[in-house]
Amino acid sequence: MWVDGSWAAVLLGISVVGGVAGGYGSPAVAVPLTLLLCLVVALRRRLPEKMLLLATAVGLAQLITDVKMGPADFAMLVIVYTVAAEGARWASRFALGAGLCAAPVAHLRWPSDQTNVAGNIALTIFMTVPFALAWVLGDSIRTRRAYFAQLEERAARLEKEREAQSKVAVAAERARIARELHDVVAHNVSVMVVQADGAAYVLDAAPDQAKKALETISSTGRQALAEMRRLLGVLRTGEHQEAGEYVPQPDVQQIEDLVEQCRGHGLPVDFKVEGTPRPLPSGVELTAYRIVQEALTNTRKHGGPNAGASVRLVYFDDGLGLLVEDDGKGAPHELYEEGGFDGQGHGLIGMRERVGMVGGTLDAGPRPGGGFRISALLPLKAAG
Repeated sequence: MWVDGSWAAVLLGISVVGGVAGGYGSPAVAVPLTLLLCLVVALRRRLPEKMLLLATAVGLAQLITDVKMGPADFAMLVIVYTVAAEGARWASRFALGAGLCAAPVAHLRWPSDQTNVAGNIALTIFMTVPFALAWVLGDSIRTRRAYFAQLEERAARLEKEREAQSKVAVAAERARIARELHDVVAHNVSVMVVQADGAAYVLDAAPDQAKKALETISSTGRQALAEMRRLLGVLRTGEHQEAGEYVPQPDVQQIEDLVEQCRGHGLPVDFKVEGTPRPLPSGVELTAYRIVQEALTNTRKHGGPNAGASVRLVYFDDGLGLLVEDDGKGAPHELYEEGGFDGQGHGLIGMRERVGMVGGTLDAGPRPGGGFRISALLPLKAAG
């Protein structure tokens, strides 16, 4: 409003100077019409359709009262552009028609005595072109704004869809983890039952064997309780998961078989184990296997034809370290976030869920020399 008002004031000053010098008509009529045209400039963006009608009315009044064209008529050019860019569609079409008619009607009303008919026609065409260009420019601005608005709306919609897909991925991954942990806990409970039956059987005849069985029950029970707490943490979301078929879950020892399978599919994999291998909690072993599985699957899909990978398992006193690297072209980091490895895993979302379930840490990202790197530390005892 302030900017348009300033331009209106400038236009008024030029019109006053031009009117005094040129005498465009009776001051009693020319001054009000000039003020109205300056008002059109001042309110052009606030009331574009009404200002277009006002400018048209002023133009008709000029024709009737014989007030010749002056600097204030520049407002008509401005309002044509404004309506084409911001006004309603009917107003835009009306502005185009009025702009194309303005110059011919003006030259019919005030023909030039210094030029012949051909000159008047050429001058009329020359004066019509600015109105056409103003409308084309305004309509282009309207189209560009609509395009950007559509892009913003699409970006916002895609962002919402991405958030929804992430939530679905987390829910699906938690459901899968819950099923796997269910199998782990069921296995531990089965071991406890077998050991308890054996201890009861040999309690009198072989007390030492009974004592050993009871120690096994105690150790297995603690592990089962830890896995059960993590299972309940998954199910605490309140979502009802569909029942599925439970099968024996892989462990750390099967990572070497997984590496051999990848080599058989043409992916060179360097596999190393550091430290002293020892039994680990079932949840830790399962998490380690799934991380290596999804990382190698992604390398096969996105690493390129000449990609290679390396897998390192490091046994620490208080945990298990994992390092999976590849030297392929890799996938964008967003693909890891959004998932989509093989339709079963969910990229970093799934990895973080698994690592978080056992209280571990995960670090993943592009390597400086190319490829991708995934590092995880899985503690033997879950945090909390």
